[in-house]
Amino acid sequence: MTEHGRTGQAARPEARLDLNHLRRDTRTALELAVVALAPTDLVDRLAAAAGLLEALVELPPNSPPVIALVPGLATRTRSALDAWQTWRREHLENRMPRG
Repeated sequence: MTEHGRTGQAARPEARLDLNHLRRDTRTALELAVVALAPTDLVDRLAAAAGLLEALVELPPNSPPVIALVPGLATRTRSALDAWQTWRREHLENRMPRG
């Protein structure tokens, strides 16, 4: 594949760093969503993404599962994170006192 294809994307060190960053953001969002009693479907989306990311970061970056799953998973994870941010703004920000 080309440098910008799936193989090159998973093998680049910065892609691995992005995956770790996405994993941390997703775990944090999941924890906050659980504590905030966010809707079950939102928590489930975050949990599924966090679980898959946890599993994938343990595999070699050029392994077939990483190459096959990361592009779609990254898209779904960012969508779940966007949904969390929207829900948080709509339901939590107005309840939190500002100093």
